[in-house]
Amino acid sequence: MCQSEARQGPELQAAAKWLHFPQLALRRRLGQLSCMSRPALKLRSWPLTVLYYLLPFGALRPLSRVGWRPVSRVALYKSVPTRLLSRAWGRLNQVELPHWLRRPVYSLYIWTFGVNMKEAAVEDLHHYRNLSEFFRRKLKPQARPVCGLHSVISPSDGRILNFGQVKNCEVEQVKGVTYSLESFLGPRTYMEDLPLPPASSCDSFRNQLVTQEGNELYHCVIYLAPGDYHCFHSPTDWTVSHRRHFPGSLMSVNPGMARWIKELFCHNERVVLTGDWKHGFFSLTAVGATNVGSIRIYFDQDLHTNSPRYSKGSYNDFSFVTHANKEGVPMRKGEHLGEFNLGSTIVLIFEAPKDFNFRLKAGQKIRFGEALGSL
Repeated sequence: MCQSEARQGPELQAAAKWLHFPQLALRRRLGQLSCMSRPALKLRSWPLTVLYYLLPFGALRPLSRVGWRPVSRVALYKSVPTRLLSRAWGRLNQVELPHWLRRPVYSLYIWTFGVNMKEAAVEDLHHYRNLSEFFRRKLKPQARPVCGLHSVISPSDGRILNFGQVKNCEVEQVKGVTYSLESFLGPRTYMEDLPLPPASSCDSFRNQLVTQEGNELYHCVIYLAPGDYHCFHSPTDWTVSHRRHFPGSLMSVNPGMARWIKELFCHNERVVLTGDWKHGFFSLTAVGATNVGSIRIYFDQDLHTNSPRYSKGSYNDFSFVTHANKEGVPMRKGEHLGEFNLGSTIVLIFEAPKDFNFRLKAGQKIRFGEALGSL
């Protein structure tokens, strides 16, 4: 027995050595990765991270024992080139479909997203030459009556994600997940063409927005699904004086993603329109999303979204107040304002007296023209 154990000893040691060798090799490889620059390390770790999350039964979980950690799901999603993919999708949407292919393609989309074509101004599917025209279809005039009894109406079809009073300069994108009001709107470095000092605190930034004593700031977030009517309209009678365009990411803005990624709306490309209504400050922000790189404002021909010439993290301003037009662009309640190429999000932030009341429930479906709230 002792001789047998003596013979097995070297064999077991050799087997253990061979079993231990992959871990040693992996440790050595990870040591090399730790010495690499951060961009190169991110590039090399990305494929392994994808496999880590995709493979079943935690196949790559043992890698954590040798010091490797996967990139978080959020960081992994943020690394996807959504701007490039959205530009490619936009070009694909412009391709004219053969006449015989239009009905089956559009019918599949209608069935998938529950589109109501009876409301469309043109119900004949063969009329729409490409996907872009179909997405931006107009409605019959009587399909969306505009409520005249309430001061603020819904600017679009969609689902109410959140609404209420802005507190501590934080706005809820969905319940329990907030973003900074100043990060979303950007610094108030404009007002009547005179520079203002940057806000040093939440109160000072709020005071730059609230123009009348006793008023409060309110917000409302409306999510447009892919099957919804894609145009948006003026939610009240107001005057647009300024446009600020934030180039950014084009991540999905569906409610599940909004719960997952903090300050999602601050990361995404967006167009902020600001001005005044009868109670003070008023703003409407169109937030881009994956495959929604194109945000169009009908009266703003200089706006070009998802353009390679703009870099993320910057913003560019445009004033509608000129020497010839000292008021800005007047908008009537219900008037056509702009459009998306696919579903996205509208965020309203406005000043109103303390007795302003929303007539909404979180999560409810709403259509353009229906009441949001009033005094």
